[in-house]
Amino acid sequence: MRILTHILFTAAVAYADKASADWANFRGPSHNGVISAEVANASLKEVWKTPTNLGFSSFAVAGGKAYTIVMREFDGNNSETLVCLDAAKGKELWAKPLGIITKYDGGGDAGTKDNGGGDGPRSTPVINDGKVYAIDAILGAYCFDAATGEPVWSHDVLKENSGENIKWQNAASPLIDGDLFFMAGGGKGQALLALNKNTGKVVWKAEDDKMTHATPIVADIHGIHQVIFFTQKGLVAVQPTSGEVLWCGEHPYKVSTAASPVVWDDIVYCSSGYGVGASCFKIVKGDSGLKAEQIWRRENECFNHWSTPVVKDGYLYGMFSFKEYGSGPVACVDIRTGKDVWKKEGFGPGQVILAGNTVVAISDKGEIVMIEANPEKYNELSRKDVLEGKVWSYPILANDHLFARSTVEGGCWSLK
Repeated sequence: MRILTHILFTAAVAYADKASADWANFRGPSHNGVISAEVANASLKEVWKTPTNLGFSSFAVAGGKAYTIVMREFDGNNSETLVCLDAAKGKELWAKPLGIITKYDGGGDAGTKDNGGGDGPRSTPVINDGKVYAIDAILGAYCFDAATGEPVWSHDVLKENSGENIKWQNAASPLIDGDLFFMAGGGKGQALLALNKNTGKVVWKAEDDKMTHATPIVADIHGIHQVIFFTQKGLVAVQPTSGEVLWCGEHPYKVSTAASPVVWDDIVYCSSGYGVGASCFKIVKGDSGLKAEQIWRRENECFNHWSTPVVKDGYLYGMFSFKEYGSGPVACVDIRTGKDVWKKEGFGPGQVILAGNTVVAISDKGEIVMIEANPEKYNELSRKDVLEGKVWSYPILANDHLFARSTVEGGCWSLK
């Protein structure tokens, strides 16, 4: 049954790639940074560039439009701002202010470029059924008409759910599954939230877990559909429509947790920075339901901070740190054992996605690097410097084009 479920899930992902070439969700069509399209022999040709003032928000692309969140002044106030661009030309179509931000906790002033931890918005918008959704740094959730930018609803978690923000403030992106919009950040008894995506009304609220900077994911494990949150207690998997807890996996918290969980078959990997390290769990199905059994744990090395790795054939590929914070080599790690396979220095805390058999990496200096997803060795296929500024956001692939941005500029490149 487990093998059949894995085959069906893989087939569904492949079908989704063929049915839609958009990249409408944070980390792609299946929320895991993976698509089936192959880009190993592609070369990049610039189509357009445009200023993207501050932020680590990635692009989301659907319906011929590209969306991201930048910092902009409205009525004399610095506001996180949702921007809609023509995906083909880079021309701005509309912009809507979100929350007013004067300072990012633990960072610097929101209105300057050289401000330590205050580099701007970190959350990525999501497009779904003709609407675009966003969460700002101060836990405001928003829904707009994707074509016109007209507001549909907003929900203030700090005020309406006794919200508790964290240092550097929210960086998590919306997760939409079915008719539900998932996020964390509420107070006791309502730390995990599911909102109706059409109205913004709370469908359920549960648990006391304090939030992290990590975006939740959806997964099917042992044929059971679930949403997995990464909180300060660790991993918490819930039944999507009720919030019932299905299983938990304890993982320490210190300062910041920002990478999303990674699922491969019945194994779930998670990781935190600041010396906490990585944990990996096998999800076991028994008579009493699901439970998480830790299969390995590594501290002070082999960890991801805000760079979520991708997984292929049981191997993780991503920006890891090995003892030195922020060193960010690209590395390959066996998800089943935690064993280091290979690593390549020089990338910094960038990001990766996976297209077919190719890891598409972007360094924090703005280089797009194509790497073979090969556990035997590091094999670099191509490298191109494409962006100025600091790059901590994900590259995305949509409609045979690559979109990426920095704290200075964003752009689009055709894949030839």
